Amino acid sequence: MAERQKTVALFGATGSIGSSTLDLVLRHPERFRVSILTGGRNVKLLSQLALRFRPDHVAIADEKLLPELRDNLASEGASEGAGEGIEVHGGDAAIADLARIDADLTVAAITGMAGLMPVLNAVERGGVVAIANKESIVTAGALILEAAKKSGAVLLPMDSEHNAIMQAMVGQKPESIDRIILTASGGPFWDWSGEQMQSATPQQAVNHPNWSMGAKISVDSATMMNKGLEVIEAGVLFDLPEDRIRVMIHRQSLVHGIVCYRDGSMLAQMGDADMRVPISHCLAWPDRLDWQPEPLSLDALASMTFEQPDPDRFPCLELAREAMRAGGLAPTSLNAANEVAVEHFLNGSIGFLDIAGLNRHILDTIDHPASLALDAIISHDRMVRKSCHEWLAQQHGINR
Repeated sequence: MAERQKTVALFGATGSIGSSTLDLVLRHPERFRVSILTGGRNVKLLSQLALRFRPDHVAIADEKLLPELRDNLASEGASEGAGEGIEVHGGDAAIADLARIDADLTVAAITGMAGLMPVLNAVERGGVVAIANKESIVTAGALILEAAKKSGAVLLPMDSEHNAIMQAMVGQKPESIDRIILTASGGPFWDWSGEQMQSATPQQAVNHPNWSMGAKISVDSATMMNKGLEVIEAGVLFDLPEDRIRVMIHRQSLVHGIVCYRDGSMLAQMGDADMRVPISHCLAWPDRLDWQPEPLSLDALASMTFEQPDPDRFPCLELAREAMRAGGLAPTSLNAANEVAVEHFLNGSIGFLDIAGLNRHILDTIDHPASLALDAIISHDRMVRKSCHEWLAQQHGINR
C-alpha cells in the first residue's frame, strides 16, 4: 500500500531554509505535499512557489504586498488554473493564525522574532514542529516547552548543530551526559585582525566560507552571535546549564555536534556542510530520507582541526553566555539588540564592530525582568528595540 503523503506547512518559504526544504519536497513528491507557504517581502518568489507547489494557503508578511500576490496568482496561474483553490493572506497576524491549521509537519523557518507567534501557535496545536527559528527558543523557550508538554507536540531542532546533538543523544539517558560541544566554522573573519573587521563590508560578512545562508544569519556567523544564540538554544532544548555547553572552532564544518558522556565516550554527528542533511532528518522523522547526497569523504577527516574561539575578537559569543547566566529576559534583550544592529550593519549605517557595541550597551544598561510571560516578552522586545534606536541616534546620528 502506498504511503500517505505527509503535509508540510512551511513558514519562511523564500529564505535559504525554505529553499532547501522545498528542494527535498520536489525530490520526493510521493511523500510530501506542501499545505502552507509563507514569505516575508519577496512577493515574486512566493508567487512562483505557490504556483509550483499549489498549497492550500499562501501568505506574505508585508500586507502592502498582498494585492500584488493576489494579482500574480490570478494572472500567472490563469492559463493552467494553478492559482485556483489557494487561499491568499497578508500580515504577521494572518501568518500566525495559519500555524493553528493542522499539518503533519510544521517547518518554522522565519528569521527573527517575527517567527515567535507562528512557532508558539504550531506547538500549542500539537503535531511535529521542526524549528529553524532559534530566536523563538532563545526568547520564549520556557513557554514553548510548556506548550509542547500540554499539547504533546514533538519539537525537532533543524539547526545543524542542535539536530546533530539530538541524533547523538538517541537512546541515551539524560543523566549520563557530561557536556555537549557545538562546533562553529568561525565565519569569514576568523583570521582577520580587529582593524580589518572594523572596515568589513556587508558583502564580505555574508560571504560564508562553508554554508549557504541568508544575510542575517550569515552576519551572525561572522560575529559569532549565531553560536552564542545556539548556546542559549541548546540550554533550553537539552536542559543544560551554560557551563556544560562548549563551543569549538571547526573550520571544515564536517562535525556538527558532539555529546560527551560521563564514561568518557564521545558521540559525534558528521556530514557535509549542507542544510538539506538536518532538514531531511526532520522531514522524514522518525524515518530517514533517501535523497542520495554526496557521501562525506573519509579522506576529508584527515585534515580536521579544532580550536578554542577567541573572546577578544568575537565578544558576541561571551555576551550570549552572559545573557544566559543572567536569565529572565536578558536573552530577549540581547536578541532584540542584535537584530537591530545587524539590520543597520546590512544597510551600511554602522560598522561591523558596532554590532557587538550595541549588544554590550543593551546588556549593561537595560533592566532584564524575570518574567517569562508572553506579553512581557513581546513588550520587552519592543522596549529594547526603541532603546537601540535611541542609542544609534545618539552615537551615530541615525534616525529612523
